[in-house]
Amino acid sequence: MIKTKPVLKALLYLFLLLLICCLITLFWLRQEFSRIRTEGAAADYWQSVPVARADPALPHPRECDQHYPEKRAFFGALHVHTAASYDASAFGTTTTVDDAYRFARGESLPLRLRGDPPGSTAPVMQLPSPLDFIAVTDHAEALGEVRLCYDPGSAAHGTLVCRLYRGDLKVPAGDDMQAVLRLATLAIFGQDRSRRVCGEDGSRCRKQAALAWLENQRSTERWHDRSGACDFTTLHGYEYTLAEESANLHRNVIFRSARVPQAVLSAREAPSPESLWRWLDSRCIEGDPECDVLTIPHNSNWSNGRMWFPYSNRALPPAEQGAQAKLRAKLEPLAEVMQTKGDSECRNGIASVIGATDEFCDFEKLRATAEEIEDCNETVGRGGMLLSGCTSRYSFVRYALAAGLRERSRLGVNPFSLGIVAATDTHNGLPAAQSEVRYLGSHGTDRQVRRRLEGRTEVPGGIGAGSPVRYNPGGLAGVYASQNSRGALFDAMKNRETFGTSGPRIVPRMFAGWNLGKLDCQSPDVIRQAYTLGVPMGGELTGPGTDNGPAFLVSASADPGAGLLQRIQIIKVWIDADGHTHQAVHNVAGDPDNGASVDPATCAVSGSGFTQLCANWRDPQFDPQTAAVYYSRVLENPACRWSQWDCIRMAEEERPASCTDPGLPWKIQERAWTSPIWYYPR
Repeated sequence: MIKTKPVLKALLYLFLLLLICCLITLFWLRQEFSRIRTEGAAADYWQSVPVARADPALPHPRECDQHYPEKRAFFGALHVHTAASYDASAFGTTTTVDDAYRFARGESLPLRLRGDPPGSTAPVMQLPSPLDFIAVTDHAEALGEVRLCYDPGSAAHGTLVCRLYRGDLKVPAGDDMQAVLRLATLAIFGQDRSRRVCGEDGSRCRKQAALAWLENQRSTERWHDRSGACDFTTLHGYEYTLAEESANLHRNVIFRSARVPQAVLSAREAPSPESLWRWLDSRCIEGDPECDVLTIPHNSNWSNGRMWFPYSNRALPPAEQGAQAKLRAKLEPLAEVMQTKGDSECRNGIASVIGATDEFCDFEKLRATAEEIEDCNETVGRGGMLLSGCTSRYSFVRYALAAGLRERSRLGVNPFSLGIVAATDTHNGLPAAQSEVRYLGSHGTDRQVRRRLEGRTEVPGGIGAGSPVRYNPGGLAGVYASQNSRGALFDAMKNRETFGTSGPRIVPRMFAGWNLGKLDCQSPDVIRQAYTLGVPMGGELTGPGTDNGPAFLVSASADPGAGLLQRIQIIKVWIDADGHTHQAVHNVAGDPDNGASVDPATCAVSGSGFTQLCANWRDPQFDPQTAAVYYSRVLENPACRWSQWDCIRMAEEERPASCTDPGLPWKIQERAWTSPIWYYPR
């Protein structure tokens, strides 16, 4: 007969032992994942960051041999991540800053990943032609942590956080989730930092972040063409990565010259865009005569209305509303209209926007166009980075332009006077926006075709969500400048004489003026006359100058290596007397009924199109008493989307569900967007 007392006693001891072990484990985990608050920390450090050149001994670049009085279009990438970014390294990226510049310069590069077996062959990527300029914009957040975790000699190397981040320890989950879990290891700290990795006061991470930034600067200088040829221009930059309630407020920070702050202020130290702008203004613009800087917001489509929520709607004293709007207007002249994580131009179905449906607003949307989404209206939402929550006209560039008109009438300044660029936001270091046919994804593990055709991926802990098959190759930034130098490019960006494309090197142009109606598109000096008689994209007109409004001169040239052009449209936005947002889309050149088509089975294109388009146009509904914004959109003929190319290359029985998803577009029309021109009543 079994004696019950000894058994119960043994079970009790075992239970107590397990309880003690659990408590010890929990205590250990709490220590391993303990946090330090960084907001407001080390204020003296941030206010004393020196502004300098990384290598003062380097000679200044020579004046460019070529000078273009009527300016020419230069193409580049202003949003590129390498292995220095925590969310790139987590997905296996090994591309260095030097590699990114080498690739942009036109060299071929294998897309290798950390963990590739020795001797394995990686796919090789190469641009059809080099870029003119590029900025590598690694995340300021966790810049020091990544460096510490991969340094075997650092005090942080053996911590649980670093071992999980490197993948030395794996959480029980499928192989397809390991990269996402590695990302979560650092992302779960949010606006805080890891005490075990960064030290009690965070100084360990600040020091390593400054060293990583220094290395970035040295690479940026090493690849900059300092000769008079000015064939390749590198710009110093980084990304500020803020999120509020899982709503995106990210910015890229771009500097004019090599003289920059010798540390990068992240969202962990600056918890609002305004605090970032104040620091950049005080340390760089006002603090040093050789330092200038601008910021470029991106993925407003993820922001639930927070990106361009009007200052006049905020619970601030009127004087503070005006001051913040003025600061923003000073530092943020551009917006990124599209990139790998979707298009941010416009969206159909937003109830607070008045006007006919724009079929081309359905382009590259992360949330299916058939999804009915609540309108945030005059509030902000949450969860955009989780592909949830309300949507808002303040999440899209088109309607932000209209909101800027209202802000100007209320505050005396337009904080949303935005030029347009596009970018890739590649996290594999290779800004290959033109690779629709051979797209290999925006993150390292997307190199696998089934991975990039996945319908949805979520980061544990509610940190973020993605839809790889709804991502895209991203776009390019276009800048009209007199030469391919840092100063000329930066000044053009400040003046908003810029454009964005969805990848092809389409060259659009737009002017407006009271006397442009007499200009002939075929005239050899039409551009010189347009500059003389009007203003280019990014400019302002005050009127009325004529009763029937300004004339707009628009033109576009097709990318010789891409599709034919179908049409040019001019989009107008304005606010009526009751404060409502209106939109109108006008076809002004080309032929929307040209019969161009694409075969879904082979992706072969057919139909006529144009290599050049040009038109002179006036607004038939022009009202001299109503402020308005105009920009042009150039559309190519239809072509297959990258996902369709991937699907038709697979055997039918091997194709994933996304290949037959009726809610996923299989074809697209590549495009370009010009920066706007503003009309204000006198």
